[in-house]
Order: sequence, then C-alpha cells, then structure tokens
Amino acid sequence: MLLFALRRFVSLALTLLAASLVIFAIMEILPGDPAELILGINAQADTLQALRQELGLHLPILERYWNWITSMFAGDFGTSYTYSVPVLDLISERLIVSFPLALFALTLSTLLALPLGLLAAAFRNKWPDWGMMGLTQLGIAVPNFWFAMLLVLAFAVTLRWFPSGGFPGWEAGFWPGMKALLLPAIALALPQASILARIMRSSMLDVIHEDYMRTARAKGLNQTQTLLRHGLRNALIPVITILGLQFSFLLAGTVIIENVFFLPGLGRLVFQAITQRDLITVKAVIVLLVATVIIVNFVIDLTYAAIDPRLRKKKGA
Repeated sequence: MLLFALRRFVSLALTLLAASLVIFAIMEILPGDPAELILGINAQADTLQALRQELGLHLPILERYWNWITSMFAGDFGTSYTYSVPVLDLISERLIVSFPLALFALTLSTLLALPLGLLAAAFRNKWPDWGMMGLTQLGIAVPNFWFAMLLVLAFAVTLRWFPSGGFPGWEAGFWPGMKALLLPAIALALPQASILARIMRSSMLDVIHEDYMRTARAKGLNQTQTLLRHGLRNALIPVITILGLQFSFLLAGTVIIENVFFLPGLGRLVFQAITQRDLITVKAVIVLLVATVIIVNFVIDLTYAAIDPRLRKKKGA
C-alpha cells in the first residue's frame, strides 16, 4: 500500500508540474501587455518600463516561471493587477461561496441520482427504466446555463420565491445564503445527477446477477430487499469514484453559473480577471482548480485501493 501511494503521489506531482507549465505558457503567449493594460495606452514609456520591472515582466521566461511556481509553493500567489491585493485573499473570499455551492450541488445530484438509478435497474427494460433513462439523457443534453435561466424565469421572476442573483453573505444567516445558492445548485446538479443515475443503473445491473444476489433471493428476500441489502453496497463502489470526481468538476465548472446568478465566487473571479487581463489572478485560480481535480483523483485512488486490494496487485504495488 505504501509503494502504491508513493507511486500515485509521484504521478500527482508530475501532473501538477505539467499542468502549471501549460497554464503558464498559455498565459504568456496571449497578446497584449499587462503593464499597458494597467496604466492605459497613453502611459509614458518610462512608466511602463518601471511597472514591467516591478511585475517581473523584464525577466527571461524560464526565470519568471520558476519565481511564479516557487512562490506559489511558499503560499505567495502574487498580487492582483486589478485589485492591488494578494491573490490568495481574493481566492479565500470567493471560495466561501464556490465551495458550499459545489457541495450543495453534489448533495442534490446524489439524492436525486441514486434512487433514480436504483429504480431504473429494478425495472430494467420496462417503462420506468425507459422514462428515467430518457430524462437523464435530456439532463445531459440540456446546457446548464440555459436551464439556469429557466429557473430564474420561473422561480425568481414569475413566482418570486428565490432571488434572481447575488449573494447576501454568510453573515446574513445560513438560510438566506442557502436560499441564494439553491437555484444555482440545481442548475449545476442536473447534468451531474443525470450522469450519476446512468452509472448507478449500469453498476447495479452488473451485480444483480451475481451468485450472492441469487442466494439472497433463494433465502426468501424479495427483489427490493435484495437490491438494498446486498446489491446497493457493491454497486456503490464505482459510484463513489464518480462522486469524488464530480465534486472537483463542480468546483471548477461554476464559471458560467456564477456569472448567470452574479455570485461572487471563483468562477466569476476568473471571468472578471480574464476580461481585465489580470493574468496573475487567472493563473493562480486555474492552477488551484486543476490542483483540486488532481488531488481529489489521488485521494480516490488511495481510497479505492484500500477498499479493493486487487487494484494494488494489478498496478504492481
């Protein structure tokens, strides 16, 4: 197990390094001069040169990358060009919105997907199965930003049950905060719930014909009892893997939804930083999101290997 964990950690470190190189290279080749954007096109040449030196833009590209990556490992994400505050402070302020939103969406998708997938497997090739799989296909196909606008039109503009956008802050209370996040969470949860329900159905169908399932039926358990007591636990193993991945994808995929609902989260911060060419903020947030996805994958690999030792043997651990 220790050797397996070490190999996965080395893979994680190399993946993070490769991702940081790609992100830095893409930001560097973008057209435009950050110093000129900050000071304006009418700025004096000596003023522009002084700002370039202050930002380190006069240094060779490899030296800039090294300074950037080592500073991040030390906890210094740089200073925002636009807001003139540490990027880490900006991320911390926005993360208290994006993290609960992603967690809320993941909870909703799980509560919706697991019963639907279980029910579809129980009625395989019958009308409940066809109906639910048709709905999940629709949920995957519908863009979440379009669904978000429908939610705003129905529940915020017409019924006035929920706010159409904005976030009051957690200091206003737990319920006002959750109320502001409900519609965005539903919009985020729809495609994830559809994917998870289909995976739950497939996983349940894989175990439904196993010997222990037939033995349970032979002992007198009905179909519902057999599925819940014996099938569900084994079918959840691949589903748990997808759940871990979905959380990281939800956290990284809030850019559009947060802009639809005007939520002050990481997604909106990235959008604003891109439009203002605040490259230091863009690089820091994207690296953080990529690192979240990679670390969640690492934790899932370790958890999965701990549950099923056969995986360690297959991977030569």
